Amino acid sequence: MRNDALRYAQAHYAEALTDLQALLKISSISTLPECRPEIERAAHWLADKLTAIGFDHAAVMATAGHPVVYADWLRAGSAAPTLLIYGHYDVQPVDPLGEWLSPPFEPLIKGDKIYGRGADDDKGQLCTHLAALEAYLKTSGRLPLNVKLLIEGEEEIGSMNLGDFIRQHADLLKADAALISDTYMPTPDQPVIVTGVRGLAYLEVSLRGSTHDLHSGMYGGAVDNPLKAMVRMLDSLHDDQERVTIPGFYDRVLPLSATEREQLNNGLVTASTIMAETGAPDLRGEAGYTAAEWIGARPTLEIHGIKGGFIGEGQKTVIPAVASAKISMRLVPNQQAAEIAELFTQHIQRIAPKTMELAIKKHSSENGALVDTNSAAIAAAGQAFELGFGARPLFMREGGSLPVVTLFMEILKTPVVMMGFGLPDDAIHAPNERFHLPNFYRGIDTAIHYYDIFGTASK
Repeated sequence: MRNDALRYAQAHYAEALTDLQALLKISSISTLPECRPEIERAAHWLADKLTAIGFDHAAVMATAGHPVVYADWLRAGSAAPTLLIYGHYDVQPVDPLGEWLSPPFEPLIKGDKIYGRGADDDKGQLCTHLAALEAYLKTSGRLPLNVKLLIEGEEEIGSMNLGDFIRQHADLLKADAALISDTYMPTPDQPVIVTGVRGLAYLEVSLRGSTHDLHSGMYGGAVDNPLKAMVRMLDSLHDDQERVTIPGFYDRVLPLSATEREQLNNGLVTASTIMAETGAPDLRGEAGYTAAEWIGARPTLEIHGIKGGFIGEGQKTVIPAVASAKISMRLVPNQQAAEIAELFTQHIQRIAPKTMELAIKKHSSENGALVDTNSAAIAAAGQAFELGFGARPLFMREGGSLPVVTLFMEILKTPVVMMGFGLPDDAIHAPNERFHLPNFYRGIDTAIHYYDIFGTASK
């Protein structure tokens, strides 16, 4: 059955690519209200595709925000395991548009890359599973295990309604393992299994110093400047060792064991690789830790944008009435995102100048997670990667956040496997996002191997 599926998939790579191109043409940007019709179109495209390839049930299910696509094929029998496959069909905004080589929703194939918003994150990786599932159902008419799919439309805005959906449909989503392909591997030939993701707390701080913008000649030196105050506050959030100065921020951070440090510092992520990928002339991180540990195992605080005043051409001597900043903190397992958001809020309230009116808005918060590397689901991933990519995978912690990992582990009590096919230079969230087509095709093969190995090993 597996060999037939592999032969079918390899003979139909072109059709799989055509499906990916069709999905990439849908501008399903979850954060923009004007894209709501495109969100709906992407969800229905997926439900129709899953029905067409042979799933028994495929439905677009409502949430308080964007819909979830659920599908299942459960005819392998009660003795076979059930695998829950997760993906997301929503994408990031495309700004700055002028830096794209081609329109972001008109996919371009150039060399061995396909360009377009969502090409890697996550439409391309999701489509590896659609093609792998289709290969089984079009050849044997069945799958080697029971399969459920959960495809959400809010991952790029913090999965704000996914937790409620999972709680309300916990019985429907019950599975022996959950498989997520929304991570990356360091090189095209070295697969990795991600063993941990960081949590996230994202907040916005605003300072108002006057009812309206002021003439700096008339009021400068007397009325405090919100931009100056914001810069002072933001600068104080790190010390000279690059440690976050918020009281209590590190209280729950677990020390790294010697084994964990050895696993993290396996040569995949180094100062040199980060500089090569980013073009940064040098790095700056928390004293006492390596570049790999900064990325995967230490919490951070980053400033994403500051707004206020005049930034147009020429000059305008104005003291802005308002300044605001967007700030996020990446959190390691055991830190609680809601608690960190509250500690941040209390600290900002303490250090905000009395000359300003302060407002703090919380955008999102989710906890990080570590997975059990001894599960049968992880072992199957190792074997599948070796067959699909010709190399044993290494373990690595991911610097980003995947709220669904914690939700699956805490609500469904389901072992999670993070088996991604993206590359560090795929420019996710940036102009010219792309997916390495050899990884797309080998990802399809790897998924085919995984379904059979996990289905057999779990019997």
